[in-house]
Amino acid sequence: MAIVTIVGAGMMGSALVFPARHNKNTVRLVGTVLDDEIIDASVKTGRHPKFTVDFPDGVEYYHFSEFDKALHGSDFVICGVSSFGVDWFAQAVLPKLGKIPVLSVTKGMLDLPDGTLLTYPEYWNSVCPEAEICAIGGACTSYELVAEDPTVVAYCGKNRDTLQMMRKCMETDYYYITLTEDIRGVEASVALKNAYAFGVTLTIGINEKMRGEGAKQHYNSQAAAFAQGSKEMRSLVRYLGGNDDSIDVGIGDLFVTVFSGRTRLIGTLLGRGVSLPDALKQLEGITLESNVVSERVGRALRKQAADGRINMEDYPMMDLVYGILTENKKAEMPWKSFAGR
Repeated sequence: MAIVTIVGAGMMGSALVFPARHNKNTVRLVGTVLDDEIIDASVKTGRHPKFTVDFPDGVEYYHFSEFDKALHGSDFVICGVSSFGVDWFAQAVLPKLGKIPVLSVTKGMLDLPDGTLLTYPEYWNSVCPEAEICAIGGACTSYELVAEDPTVVAYCGKNRDTLQMMRKCMETDYYYITLTEDIRGVEASVALKNAYAFGVTLTIGINEKMRGEGAKQHYNSQAAAFAQGSKEMRSLVRYLGGNDDSIDVGIGDLFVTVFSGRTRLIGTLLGRGVSLPDALKQLEGITLESNVVSERVGRALRKQAADGRINMEDYPMMDLVYGILTENKKAEMPWKSFAGR
């Protein structure tokens, strides 16, 4: 048994309470500075406001003002913040950890002015070199984890002993964990899947635009877009230095993201022909991390293409998604380019 402190009371951070507590670890759920209402509700009801089942018995709840107390004696910290909290985590949490390792569930990448793409663990280590950053990738939605629907995820990190310790604490008969030292590959793969899920789900909206909302889904177009997204992900992860096993982690995550969640909502709306401002208005209050990573990756690839380092024609789906988000392009799938030049 261990002491597991989770920072971030959003849905995924809170969902990880379940396997951690089912293994009889001491589990401390710490809200960020934006999570006070969630923590208060969890203390009062024993349930996250967006879950349909109670937290396991024995979970400890803390506001971020109590973080030092929650951190005391911790074996590792789970970072459950969204991509919008990456800088906050770097400034408010990492300097306090010392040698306590981090297991991050935050998905995304940063782009530098020269077109370089950084994973979040790389960014955090640039800010806090002494921090030991591990991360989670794979097909796992928060509400299905809470429902104990079986899945397999990857834990990545530089220290195999740390990963083994984390797996021992977290693995259950519904939450299975594979280990890898390919941090860059796993993190790039699961970040890219958000952008490509956005691209695939455009086809759902395009079908509804042609046949009416609620029309029977057509899977030929979804499958063709899924294949193209997988192809581009494979190329990019290899280009960024990841291995094939890590690419597979991202493709599994791509599947679950296409069929559930926030990315499907925004992609479907834009595919129907709803303007980006109107779509964002309809989804106000929903965190759209797919938009963030799509813009960053698209911008980085455009820069690299301008410098002659890549050929943008190799990434027509990413170019389409980036154009929709930044250039008011229409959601028209470039099918001919998917078939090859």
